[in-house]
Amino acid sequence: MLYIVLSASIHGAEGEQHSSSERVIFLLPSASASQAASGWSATSLRCLNFLGKSSSKSVSQAQAQATEAMAEQAYTVPVFRQRTAEETEEYQRVSKNVGKGLAVIQEELHRMRIATKAQVESLEIQKEVKGMMRKRVDLLEEIPKLPDFLVALRPHTVWEKTPVKLFCTVEGNPRPIVKWYKDGVPVDPLSAPGKYKIENKYGVHSLIVSRCVVSDTAEYSAVATNQHGTATSKAKIIVKRPAGAGESCHLGLVPHLTEIHASKLDVSLLDRFPVSFGVEGNSIRLVCTMVVVPDLPNIPPIAQWYRDDKLLKPSKLVEMSVGGGAASLTLPHLAKDDEGLYTLRIFTKDGTAEHSAYLFVSDAAPSAPGAPGAPMSVKAYDINSDYVLVAWKPPNTVNEAPITGYFVDRCEAGTDTWVQCNDAPVKICKYPVHGLRVGHSYYFRVRAVNSSGISRPSRKSDKVTALDAAESERLQGTDEGVPSAPGHVVATRNTKSSVFVQWEAPKHLKHLMGYYIDGRVVGAKEWFACNHKPFKHTRFVVHGLIPGETYVFRVQAVNLFGLSEESQESSPIAVEPALGKGAEYATPSSPFGITMLSSDGSSITVAWKSPKHCGGSKVNAYYIDKRDADTLVWKEVNLNAVTERMCTVENLKEGTFYEFRVTAGNMAGVGLPSAASIPMKCEAWTMEEPGPAYDLSFSEVRSHSLVILWRAPIYTGASAVTGYFVDMAKKGSSEFVTVNQEAVSHRYLQVTGLEEGESYVFRVRAVNAHGVGKPSQLSEPVCAKAIPGTKEIVAGVDEETGDVFLSLEACEICETSKFVWSKNYKPISDCPRVAVTTKGRTSRLTFTNPDKDDLGKYSVIVTDTDGVSASHTLTEDALNTMLELSYAIRHPIVPLKHGLNYEVLEKGHVRFWLQAVKLSPSVSYRFIVNDKEVTSGEGQKISHDVATGIIQMTVDHFTRASEGTYTVQIHDGKAKTQSSLVLVGDVFKAALKEAEFQRKEHIRKQGPHFSEYLYFTVTEDCTVMLVCKVANVKKESTLHWYKDDEEIVPDTPPNVMSGSCALPLPLFSRKDHGVYKAVLGDDRGKDTSVFDISGKVFDDIINAIAQIAGASASELVLQCTPEGIRLQCYMNYYTEEMKTVWKHKESKIASSEKMRIGGTAEMAWMQICDPSDKEKGHYSMEISDGVKTHTRTFDLSGQAYTDAYEEYLRLKAAAFAEKNRGRVVGGLPDVVTIMEEKSLSLTCTVWGEPTPEVTWFKNEQEVASTEHTRVTFDGGKFASLVINKVTPEDSGKYSINVRNKYGGEFVEITVSVYRHGEKIPEPKLGQAKAAATTPVLPKSPAPPSKTPTPTPSKTQTPAPSMKSPTPASTPISKSPTPTPKSPTPPRSVKSPTPPRFMKSPTPPRK
Repeated sequence: MLYIVLSASIHGAEGEQHSSSERVIFLLPSASASQAASGWSATSLRCLNFLGKSSSKSVSQAQAQATEAMAEQAYTVPVFRQRTAEETEEYQRVSKNVGKGLAVIQEELHRMRIATKAQVESLEIQKEVKGMMRKRVDLLEEIPKLPDFLVALRPHTVWEKTPVKLFCTVEGNPRPIVKWYKDGVPVDPLSAPGKYKIENKYGVHSLIVSRCVVSDTAEYSAVATNQHGTATSKAKIIVKRPAGAGESCHLGLVPHLTEIHASKLDVSLLDRFPVSFGVEGNSIRLVCTMVVVPDLPNIPPIAQWYRDDKLLKPSKLVEMSVGGGAASLTLPHLAKDDEGLYTLRIFTKDGTAEHSAYLFVSDAAPSAPGAPGAPMSVKAYDINSDYVLVAWKPPNTVNEAPITGYFVDRCEAGTDTWVQCNDAPVKICKYPVHGLRVGHSYYFRVRAVNSSGISRPSRKSDKVTALDAAESERLQGTDEGVPSAPGHVVATRNTKSSVFVQWEAPKHLKHLMGYYIDGRVVGAKEWFACNHKPFKHTRFVVHGLIPGETYVFRVQAVNLFGLSEESQESSPIAVEPALGKGAEYATPSSPFGITMLSSDGSSITVAWKSPKHCGGSKVNAYYIDKRDADTLVWKEVNLNAVTERMCTVENLKEGTFYEFRVTAGNMAGVGLPSAASIPMKCEAWTMEEPGPAYDLSFSEVRSHSLVILWRAPIYTGASAVTGYFVDMAKKGSSEFVTVNQEAVSHRYLQVTGLEEGESYVFRVRAVNAHGVGKPSQLSEPVCAKAIPGTKEIVAGVDEETGDVFLSLEACEICETSKFVWSKNYKPISDCPRVAVTTKGRTSRLTFTNPDKDDLGKYSVIVTDTDGVSASHTLTEDALNTMLELSYAIRHPIVPLKHGLNYEVLEKGHVRFWLQAVKLSPSVSYRFIVNDKEVTSGEGQKISHDVATGIIQMTVDHFTRASEGTYTVQIHDGKAKTQSSLVLVGDVFKAALKEAEFQRKEHIRKQGPHFSEYLYFTVTEDCTVMLVCKVANVKKESTLHWYKDDEEIVPDTPPNVMSGSCALPLPLFSRKDHGVYKAVLGDDRGKDTSVFDISGKVFDDIINAIAQIAGASASELVLQCTPEGIRLQCYMNYYTEEMKTVWKHKESKIASSEKMRIGGTAEMAWMQICDPSDKEKGHYSMEISDGVKTHTRTFDLSGQAYTDAYEEYLRLKAAAFAEKNRGRVVGGLPDVVTIMEEKSLSLTCTVWGEPTPEVTWFKNEQEVASTEHTRVTFDGGKFASLVINKVTPEDSGKYSINVRNKYGGEFVEITVSVYRHGEKIPEPKLGQAKAAATTPVLPKSPAPPSKTPTPTPSKTQTPAPSMKSPTPASTPISKSPTPTPKSPTPPRSVKSPTPPRFMKSPTPPRK
């Protein structure tokens, strides 16, 4: 008979496959029992067990006939649960649907009967042949045979981008298992989907490599294995690239291919971007990875991005990319305008592939505390030539003050200047902007205002051009006022971190813009915003909630006029995953990680890992199936559920390879079976080393560490297990590193030194006396990254009961989660030493009587979460600290902020005080000094203040007898405490000294005294002021200044009544070193303040001057002199004591003959003498004030140096000429008055190089040498004009002109002659009085002569003067006045130095 088993799965409306399943069996005339059994899986039987007995009679009969035809023992349907009425109805409905397809199946069966008849005839012939050869075949099957390749692999050389197929045929007994390797590394088809394909059909094993690339060039090998050995066949694949293809790719050129439209690509989305959260001003990237077949680098798939169903286009605010196996969207500068539902749509061969997720954008930090968030969606309407209507959406205000208005700003395109359009805030979300210029483009932005401040500006609008448009978009909505409040709000469960919120629309919409949804944790006062941009629909999924927490929600409607009233709050809802959403949620997912733990030749012990998803209820059943590795027929192992994740499979055939799979069940039903395990050989383990550890799990996964746990091996080997080694490797790597160098005896290990974000795999090897055993199965990859919001275990003491406890608040939790506490990673069961309590998301482990036996490492795992766990090591020190705190709580004391202390008051009184955290009005206390109680009375005063908690005692007379121990005892209700202070030895001496000082200070302050002693300040003009402040003075009080005990009398007497006196020290320098003293006194006494200006004080003053001078310093200016080029810096004050450094090209300049450094009170200078090209370059002057360096620079190079050098040469030549020109160096007066008949001698000394020419003039006429008037010039130095026996006609204006090639000088002398007996004429106003002269002999050169020689004296009293043949030692300079025009043209050249002369008081005589 041939049995056909049909399976029908029930699908929901959304394509979700439910757990219910039916199989219908049809019987045909011929087939083997094994063929019928192959179609009847254990899963189908268990599903029937869940559904109950079928009400369809035909199905039951078919099942009965199939059971009779089976060679093996009939299958008994396990009783798992009774079918309910609803399930019976569902079962009948499914049976009816299946029946509709029976007609089609009958036609197919008729065709199969005809084909089967031919097969039966053929089988009869074959049966006869097989009967004859059976004996021989049986003998051959019993002979063990090593694997052997009948057809070996052969090498291939192919072009790039073409496929290649390797195949081989292998035989052996038992049938070998073939694995493929590339250069010794196993080939994993899942590592590169679509790249490799491994097949095994009819004994032919093949490996297909699609679209080869150069990197596929390698040695490939097929390794066949059975229990008797292995065999290997190898072959090389060489992939060649066409000539020039590599060069084109290197240059960025893509080879020309036949155009393939993107819609012909097969695209599958892999990792998809989740619900995301951003903050204004930050950036975010949404990425979706995908597999594209064929993957053509020059033709990526077409990807479109949408926000709230609106197609996005690339811009400065939206960046898109697709290629390299991913499509991404980057928002570089987030604003609340970017919030919304983002959808990626990829065009594929079968249509489109889409994925959507919400992006939340929260407000950035406010510009001022309490300021509102920024408005959004700024847009211009009704655009005209000089008018635009700007509208926007208001921000959500949750805990901030209400918005009172908005400011609108505009910015003309091409500028960065924003101009505020409205003077007063506008209260609605629109504003007409006037005053625009035709043809100019503008941007607009909006800022919200409330009582706390102004918000950050919104994102600017699109560019708007002021034009006389015939039509433009009009702003809709003229209804005044905000919408009414939304209606009933309902919140329902969604996922473990989100809630689905729905509400009724407002009765009065008034051109509604959207809704704002707010949430609040039950018990909290403050609300939080769920969305930050108005949402248009009446349903919303709130993400980012804390699992296990309970929330309420409310909704507000939004339009141009603002926000409506809040809706009524929703009912409280706990954040937990929803149940009943089909097989994915109702039944558990598949177990995984099936591993072999032991084998004795007739049984195999296997273990597996729990399903990753429990389906909303606890997994309470496991079912195991087995099959021979050579067959496809699964057989159930257990009819009764296994509750442990380990099972021993009995009655196996030794030497046979078996595969296993496991199915998990919970209260909702049985889930899908796991993937088949690797083939496991049933043979007795006889090795002396232990078997593999199993059930590897992880706890306390953090950024750089984790704890790995495992179970002991079932097979221990020849001796007991003594320890374990843990190996780890990065995901994808085969290089394992042993974490622990020495074996650990316990079954857990903390692994540290991990890289954050990196994924690792682990394995464990058990050790006994005979060596290291088999490694465990590799763990699942674990990423070294803590779960967001992870918290650690907190050790504390209950403030009310004094109980010592450990507590953990889970960052996420679900309805089925449990807190499992362990000590040293051994679960704590019912232990009298501890008690575990759980409330909400917090679990507490309380110690009943803590002592040293409770020390150790405590850990807790929260089940049915993504690995929420933590640990805490309870040390002896920590326990002792908590026990002390527990004792303090159970035996209360009065807590003190400050223990007993002392304070010296003015007048020398001493105050003893302490401060308690809190005192009640009924507090009692007492002071004890040297074992004697002290009460308030004469000499001491005791008091307390309940409000501040201060208890104090003031001792008026603190003397040597006060030395000893001071104690305060306090009783406040049940609490009590005491505090002591020991005042003996040096501590007491210091207190007594301070008390005596304060007593003296009090006495000092009874008379005039310094409230602040001398200190210095520096004014803006760099004058140093010695300042002191005085107190308790009167008009009669005086202040005297002294320096080094010598009194200083300032120009302005000190005014003591002003309360402050100052002594100025202008032009401060080293001369002001010394000890300064101020003495204040009157009839009541005196006080003295001393200030020593030396050492550090002097340096501090100089630095203070340098700070002001440096800040006032001008830029370096260039000044040329005859000696060289000078750089000068003017400042408020300069002194050589200031730290001034001159630099040339960053090298410090030392003062020398070449580089002279100096300064005056007004400036600092540096002179380059006789400059050359070496002195070109960058110069700088640095003034340091000890904290900051003030730098001024000058670039003396290029044209600046050229101009300066030319000016220096000019000045040098002018100075040389000035130095060597002809001049009168002394001897001539301005005015001469002489009596008639006397002889007048005008003699002077002249100088010049070369020797100058000398010419005398009278009334601008040259004087020739005669008997009466004799002119002489002796030795090139002495020039004389002698007039013998002067007469009135000799009166007049005389002058001498001394000149050489460098210039000369013109000097005038006024001569007045009066007759004998006449009064000497007085000089006129502005003229010096004439000196009396005495006649001398004209030829007498000797000094003692009586010849009257005029002198330059300005006095009225005539004084005799003697003519000297040598020039005067100190020439007398004359006032600079213009030179009179010489009567002789060649001598009328103006001298470089102005001549000195004075006009005659009397007019010259003609």
